[in-house]
Amino acid sequence: MHADLPHTTVLLDEAVSALLAGMTAPNATFVDGTFGRGGHTRRLLQALGPGARLIAFDKDPQAVACAAQLRDARFSMRHASFVEIAALAASSVAGVLLDLGVSSPQIDTPERGFSFRLDGPLDMRMDPTRGQSVGEWLAHAEPSAIAEVIRDYGEERFAGAIAKAIVARREKQGPVQTTAELAHLVAGAVRTRERGQNPATRTFQALRIFINAELEDLRQALDASLRVLAPGGRLVVISFHSLEDRIVKQFIARHAREVVDRHAPFAGARAMPLRALARVKPGAAEIAANPRARSAVMRVAERTEATA
Repeated sequence: MHADLPHTTVLLDEAVSALLAGMTAPNATFVDGTFGRGGHTRRLLQALGPGARLIAFDKDPQAVACAAQLRDARFSMRHASFVEIAALAASSVAGVLLDLGVSSPQIDTPERGFSFRLDGPLDMRMDPTRGQSVGEWLAHAEPSAIAEVIRDYGEERFAGAIAKAIVARREKQGPVQTTAELAHLVAGAVRTRERGQNPATRTFQALRIFINAELEDLRQALDASLRVLAPGGRLVVISFHSLEDRIVKQFIARHAREVVDRHAPFAGARAMPLRALARVKPGAAEIAANPRARSAVMRVAERTEATA
């Protein structure tokens, strides 16, 4: 495995500044829900005082191995999905950071199977020690199920044709086993291509999201974050595609929008548990230095005194 591949953290300064603005005490606890290669975690530890605490989560064993190199008594690492934020005590956290999607080392390691540009086994699991791989799922999934996943999670209009091509290949030659094989099949099924985008982009995104239950995990983690954040605490989420960002945007709006009881219109609006603060995009300089940052969107919200 290529554990030493570089990773450039997106919106590093912006995310850390947003989180620290919610710190209410020097011994506050923060959560990095996606450790990755530790860019946000390291910057936070540099800024936090000796009494603070930082808890990180990650599904990826390589990320956990990277975290083991961090020798800091304030830091603890958990090999788990950020869904496990729910295990923390209510109102105990000053900031939760969720940096979604895949990291550069994951994409750039052929053995992980995330990239259509690098041939490797068709895996795509964030944690390759658990669950079934994309290849294993495609070996038995019904055509309708494959099409549904590619359509719903990849917003791919040729999902039906791609599913048929995958199943036809499976019946004639056996299951698709590598990323190159899948990318080739998709290219043959996609009749028109978006300028500058590989025809396999949406399909690979969809299968990765599905096999890792990314959107369901995100929904659960957002709910858990709302419960564990103390008043004044910050929720900071960095998304890299519209499906993720839509969930985050709607979650914040749902918990931040004032609600008036139509049966008691003069009673005043009910206080809500979140306050939307910011939507931040990378600047031109960051995108020029790291093109993978171009699709990033960071949303920031603050926990209020109101109950959820």
